[in-house]
Amino acid sequence: MRPPSNTVPPTQPTDRPITDGTVGGVFFVGAGPGHPDLLTVRATEYLRQADVVVYDALVPQGLLDAIGSRAKSIPAPRNGTHGDDPGLATGRLLAELAADGRTVVRLKGGDPSVFARLAEELQPVREAGIRWEIIPGVTAALAAAAAAGVPLTSRTAASSLTILTGHEADEKSAALDFASLAGLPGTLAIYMGVEQVGRWSQLLIEAGKPAATPVTVISRCSWPDQQIASTTLGACADAFEDRRWPAPAVVIVGEVAQNAPEEPTARRPLVGRRVLLTRPAGQADELDSLVRQRGGEPLHVPVIQIGNPDSWEPLDAAIAAADTFDWIVFASVHGVRSFFTRLRAGGRDARHLGTARLAAIGPATAREVAAQGCACDLVPDEHRSEGVVLALGQTVRDGRFLLVRANRGRDLMRRELESLGHSVTEVAAYASTAVPTITPDLLAAIDRGGIDWITLTSSYIAETAVRLFGTRLQRWKVASISPVTTAALKSIGLTPTAEARYPTAAGLVEAMAEWESLQGGFMGAAQPAKPEQPPSPADSPS
Repeated sequence: MRPPSNTVPPTQPTDRPITDGTVGGVFFVGAGPGHPDLLTVRATEYLRQADVVVYDALVPQGLLDAIGSRAKSIPAPRNGTHGDDPGLATGRLLAELAADGRTVVRLKGGDPSVFARLAEELQPVREAGIRWEIIPGVTAALAAAAAAGVPLTSRTAASSLTILTGHEADEKSAALDFASLAGLPGTLAIYMGVEQVGRWSQLLIEAGKPAATPVTVISRCSWPDQQIASTTLGACADAFEDRRWPAPAVVIVGEVAQNAPEEPTARRPLVGRRVLLTRPAGQADELDSLVRQRGGEPLHVPVIQIGNPDSWEPLDAAIAAADTFDWIVFASVHGVRSFFTRLRAGGRDARHLGTARLAAIGPATAREVAAQGCACDLVPDEHRSEGVVLALGQTVRDGRFLLVRANRGRDLMRRELESLGHSVTEVAAYASTAVPTITPDLLAAIDRGGIDWITLTSSYIAETAVRLFGTRLQRWKVASISPVTTAALKSIGLTPTAEARYPTAAGLVEAMAEWESLQGGFMGAAQPAKPEQPPSPADSPS
């Protein structure tokens, strides 16, 4: 991790930003307005390498998930320990944490230098002679204007931009000059203005700002429950009272705000919905992205974990004899990875497969085979065991099959192929095991934040989720990926709210979106007559 080479080193060795590329010290990192996609690449790099992260209350869980697994996360103090400013208390904490050479990231909402108590937090760090650096973030005014679709400046209506706070510190020696602000021929972007909206709006009007001046309000910018609305300066206070827009909110005042379009995210069906993803670590990225695209807020809490099988011997033996099979069938992405990892560990490559043809149970598994440098000869139309049997079992005579799969799951493929007279060798390439427990702290955080939907992508995940979350599932809406998963849920007394038409991440998110759009009803029970497929381990490990 190397800062820009053109950074000018300061003259005082005990009061300097980090410039030599070494790790260690305090990094003031801008988290942006909330959405993880608005975090800068540089900020992400520092988060991943941090030993400790001290974060703001305005930093959402999605950003905290970007923190490296070895980093310790600590909420910033909300009150001073000695009756002083909270910023100084946080600064002392940062200095203590970095004193032994650790890399400490101070993750601050928006940009660290805009209304973020940076001066107060930096003071103890500088006094302790600890190295520091500032990594800028997307400040709220820029993100809010982008979300609302309004320019902050205009050649004809706004030649300047002024960022100000609507909640001034009581001890500040000089109050805002509202007369000057009212006379500026530009845009005002007001932060922290919710609590004192009546005060600052009235002072601007009294100072000469027309009451009809257009105003755009962006509440909780880039969060799932973002709201955007237009009003005027004179009606602003009443609008906040009537609409109860929650903080944090940015208020854009000026002529540029008069043509604010309707909020595009208001039409996304999962806006304001918090969706619990239960897939194993490393397998929820697609679901996460799709939920965000539909306006939802994903929270990833894996309920099963992927590990090594009890023994590598059966897989290694099958690999050694790979060229004796007619077909090698991969039933999951993890199976492909383990197979080729063990193949290379034995000093072999794809040439050792000989004339064996490759089949993948679904498109995700096929993509992983391609990533390993091979091409699949078959991906069935039905992405499940039945699809493989239908495509191969009755067209191949006296076939020799190697099935590469997890240590658990449906045994249908082997049984059906053997019943048709084929020779089948089945090996476990990885182990899928249930997470034993969820910590009380994590459960408490889930309860505080609330959950609207939980996604269940296999029978095993469904059964494990019921054990781990208990009666909470009766309060949450449940999205099932297939009839097989639905059957497992019903067998333990839980009926899903929605069921995917197709056993894919896209199908699962679409089922939730359709249910929300219709505001009720079990989607799986009212679908057109299309092939219903249970989940393949490629998309939902069992």
